[in-house]
Parts: sequence; C-alpha cells; structure tokens
Amino acid sequence: MTKRSPIEIRPLSPAVGAEVVGLDLSQPIDGESFGRLVQAFTDHCLLVFPAQQLEPAAQWSFGCLWGEPLVVPYLAPHAVTGFPGILRVPNMGKAETLTENWHFDSAFFEEPPPIAILAAQELPPIGGDTMWSNMYRAYEALSPAMQLLLGQVRAAFTGTRVDDGERRDVVTMHPVVRIHPVTGKRALAIGRIESVPHLEGMTPDESRPIIEFLYRHVARPEFVHRHHWRRGDVVMWDNRCLLHYAVHDYGDAPRLLHRMTVLGAPCT
Repeated sequence: MTKRSPIEIRPLSPAVGAEVVGLDLSQPIDGESFGRLVQAFTDHCLLVFPAQQLEPAAQWSFGCLWGEPLVVPYLAPHAVTGFPGILRVPNMGKAETLTENWHFDSAFFEEPPPIAILAAQELPPIGGDTMWSNMYRAYEALSPAMQLLLGQVRAAFTGTRVDDGERRDVVTMHPVVRIHPVTGKRALAIGRIESVPHLEGMTPDESRPIIEFLYRHVARPEFVHRHHWRRGDVVMWDNRCLLHYAVHDYGDAPRLLHRMTVLGAPCT
C-alpha cells in the first residue's frame, strides 16, 4: 500500500470520540496508519475525519477495510446507485424521524451490526447535530447492586422486518449489560423506551421504572459528546458500546448523509 503522511489523533471529550487529522480517506491507507485507526477506534469508540468530501466509492472502500458491508434488500430504494450498502439519509421532517432518541442501531437484530460510518453530503446552515453517549462510562457509574441486578437480565427489543415483501413485528432479547467482544469491557445496552417494552421475566409495570431510570442515566452529560457537523465530515462509531441521538432542530432545511453499516470485528 502507498505510504501516507503521519496522522494525529485528537480526543474530542473526556467521555468519547477523537478527531483524526492528516489522513485522506479517498486514498489507500498503509498498514501502520490503519493499525493506529483500529487502536484509536478501540480507545475512543468514535472517530471524526474532518473535511473529507467522501464520494460513495471511497466510502465503500474505507468501510470494507473494517468488515463486510451490510446490505438490506428491502432498503434498496434508499441506497446510492451502484452501492447497495450505502444508504441515503435525507431530512424526512421532524414528524417522520426515528432517530431523535437515545438508541443503538438495529437493536432488534439477533446480532446488531458493530460499526456505522456516516459521510456528510449536504448540511443545514445551522443545527442537525448528533450526540453519542459512552455506555462503558454509563455502566461504570452504576452502583454495584444495580450492576449485579442488570447483569442477570435481558431486555426485549422490538422492531419491524420485511421478509418476502411482507412486514412482520420482531421481538429479540438482548442482555442489558453486554461484554464487548474486542475490549472485554461491560457496556449498557438500552434503547428508546417505546422499543424496549419490558425486561425478561418481569411485567411491563415492574420493568418500566428500571428502563426509564436507565434511559435518563445514559443521557448524563459527562458520558456524551455532541458533534456539530461540518462540510465533508466522516464519522464512524462503535454500535456495541455507544448510543446516539440525532437532533432534528433544522426544520425543512436540506440535510443529506450517506450511511454505511459494517459487519464483523475491526481488522488488526
């Protein structure tokens, strides 16, 4: 591979995130530089690559370095032409947005995908930030008694899948405390209250106070980094240890991101 200039990793907050400077994602990345990215991703869970202006082909190549792109057949109408694993994420209006809440992606999948990559294409003149919250920190801040309780239960995550053209409701059980397969660290795994109806073995009435407490807990400011999008930004994050929240405060202004979801663990 072509040798690239040295890169710099700049932490964005004490809780989560780092900015990567000195790397052009549209060009081949040498092994040493990619190794630094893997380590930075492990350490910070969220990487921001400023001013990339990434085209779909380059985003696809970069994503493939981390694993196999996720292709969902029923989402094909939303895909970028020629790149079935890159989805267009436009401004659908506040009433139609599904991501203005704390969540991790595809929580109702049997194995939720580990990595997501967003490339900014068009941004509103103001607003449209995205927030990420560190679930390692959220777990560590719980009392030992609460950690013990949550370590023994799973939560029901609901969603909708399309099989053979027919929509069906899905309920999948996942541990409320999951162990990251790379770091071995424990992280909370919770989502928006509407999609987590109860904890396994508990009634909805018994579950609700715990779920509501956790949803408030994960939003504590000391766990969170709020990203103000800039022209050409590329942001990737670890869906196994972060929650995110897309703030829809920009009305009808145009906003377009290209999203790629990647399966499999980071390469080493």
